[in-house]
Amino acid sequence: MFLSGKYLNFIDTAIAVSGRSHLPLYSSKYSKRKYTQHQLMTLVLLKEYLNEDYRNFVELIELMDKVQNKLGIKKVPHFTTLQKFMSRIPTLFFNSMLKQTLKLFYYHGERIYLTAIDSSGFTGGHCSYYYSMRTGKKRRSYLKTSIAIDVEKFIVTGFKISSKPVHDTKHATTLLKQCHRLRHSEYYVLDKGYDSEQIHVLIRENMNSSHLILVRQRKRKRLKSEYRRKMVKEFDKKP
Repeated sequence: MFLSGKYLNFIDTAIAVSGRSHLPLYSSKYSKRKYTQHQLMTLVLLKEYLNEDYRNFVELIELMDKVQNKLGIKKVPHFTTLQKFMSRIPTLFFNSMLKQTLKLFYYHGERIYLTAIDSSGFTGGHCSYYYSMRTGKKRRSYLKTSIAIDVEKFIVTGFKISSKPVHDTKHATTLLKQCHRLRHSEYYVLDKGYDSEQIHVLIRENMNSSHLILVRQRKRKRLKSEYRRKMVKEFDKKP
């Protein structure tokens, strides 16, 4: 099957990043050692790159001899092997992989001009929403994800994940500190869900950056905090 060179280059990069992330080759000394964790991680990253689900991705890789040779595998793992692998990997290794990935796109000391932060919630599991409604078995698991994006290069510069609903401002505090530690940004843009004096102070005073957050205003309620009042004055008026 024809395979573009960009996919092989992606695999090379994924293998290198996985190796530098301190991810052990095997999850346990009692592991079957049929696949290394670096091979499994590379397959998962390639799956996301191709925007395929687990089943279709495995069927696709079975047709790609070049990918199998590149990874050094004789047999493509079952799709459930990839699912179980992802469920047991600690977030620590993803943080390390993010740090290694950023080194590929930025030179030492380079600053990001504009960073946007937003969040979304997801239900856990692999069955569809319509299947859950049809069977009457609603999924109780929930995943709250917040990410930071370099809007010029479209690169994820930070993330925060929780297994339960949390307020945006709680995620933002951790995410902003992570972004500042990995790659300093001159300017941050956030929606009104992050409107909190604590966030304003963190960005302006602690991180020494500028920001733009739409202020939540209630009728007949006076804004007492300094940065929220300043944001109302600086924000463009609606036409």
